[in-house]
Amino acid sequence: MALERVFNKYNLTEIDRALATELVCGSIRQRQQLDAWIDYLAKIPSLKQPPLLRWLLHVGLYQIFYMDRIPVSAAVNSTVQIAKDNQLGRLAPVANALLRKAVDIHANGEILPSLKCHFDDLAQKYSIPRWLVDELIRWKGEEAAVKIAEASNKTPTIDLRINCLRSSVHSVKEKFKECGIETSLIEGCPHGLNIKSGRGNLREWPGYKEGEWSVQDRSSQLIAPLLSVSPGEFILDACAAPGGKTSHLAELMNNEGEVWAVDCSRKRLDKTSSNIVRLGIKGINCLFADSTTLLIRKPLWKAYFHKILLDAPCSGLGTLARNPDLRWRMTPSKIEELVRLQKKMLEGILPLLRPGGRLVYSTCTINPDENSSQVENFISNHKHLLLRDEKQLWQGDTHGGDGFYVAIIDFPL
Repeated sequence: MALERVFNKYNLTEIDRALATELVCGSIRQRQQLDAWIDYLAKIPSLKQPPLLRWLLHVGLYQIFYMDRIPVSAAVNSTVQIAKDNQLGRLAPVANALLRKAVDIHANGEILPSLKCHFDDLAQKYSIPRWLVDELIRWKGEEAAVKIAEASNKTPTIDLRINCLRSSVHSVKEKFKECGIETSLIEGCPHGLNIKSGRGNLREWPGYKEGEWSVQDRSSQLIAPLLSVSPGEFILDACAAPGGKTSHLAELMNNEGEVWAVDCSRKRLDKTSSNIVRLGIKGINCLFADSTTLLIRKPLWKAYFHKILLDAPCSGLGTLARNPDLRWRMTPSKIEELVRLQKKMLEGILPLLRPGGRLVYSTCTINPDENSSQVENFISNHKHLLLRDEKQLWQGDTHGGDGFYVAIIDFPL
């Protein structure tokens, strides 16, 4: 992560790291509304501003409109000083004047004027691309779309999954309590803990180096148990990196069996390997390969696996709170490419599943084309398969985690 590299380079304190994280993620998350404020306050529209000045104004405006802990005078002065220090000296007066206008507007409780088009107004208000607003309303209706948008703009939770091979929820909870880290249990996640409050680098918290826990969102923790794995089985995680679900599967198997973690990213697979070592998990084999052509690469794997997990590459629209830049990087055309890839992966791994086995397909998106429609088409093309169950959770639901989809597909004997 780019932020992590900067933190390490400058050896920032934990307080400074937390502040920088909020400024960066918040400014990216609220980009559309911050651009709207620039358009409203400046003579030159946001998209015609010099890019460096535009991003800098975002940071200053974010502090003024979204943060209570920083005095507005400090927000203005620090932003202007950064402009001077970064070859924007001649534009520093422009930044100063715009931000001071923003301070006055905020103090008076003024809001942005409504746009003529209601849907454009929603996109601006919740800082979400217009195409996505249209899709959310098409999928769930306007009321639910607003809830999803609101949830996508909240600071995400920090959830942990306890490694039941090395510790227990109670033990980790007590260790954290002694260090002043407040936690709570997560309903529906027997090995999960939610971090209510805690400071410092997570890697320095009790039990991390000893492999007693991993960071994993509560939604993601629900996936591995659906495979109903048993000790001694042969398991394939067809898109494994960074390995959270892979390690969860091995833990549920009590380290007894054969698990193959396959991924087409060598760098991410290396992270999976190092995490497996930290957790003390055995029986996981990492393979750098393309899951769409695994049968060609491994012909002996035909009808070999009892259970297969495909946590497919997806648009990630269920994780917008956790990945604030994703809303600006993802496009409908990219989603179409992902849908085609998901289909190829499903077709590629199906011959590896033995009769009587189970395939679990999951994504961290809320797009039906990647989820229910994808699975419906897959099942219709393979009449011998049985859709045992499927579930779609949305941001803003009572579960409190990321949006995700999962389908349980059985291959009856």
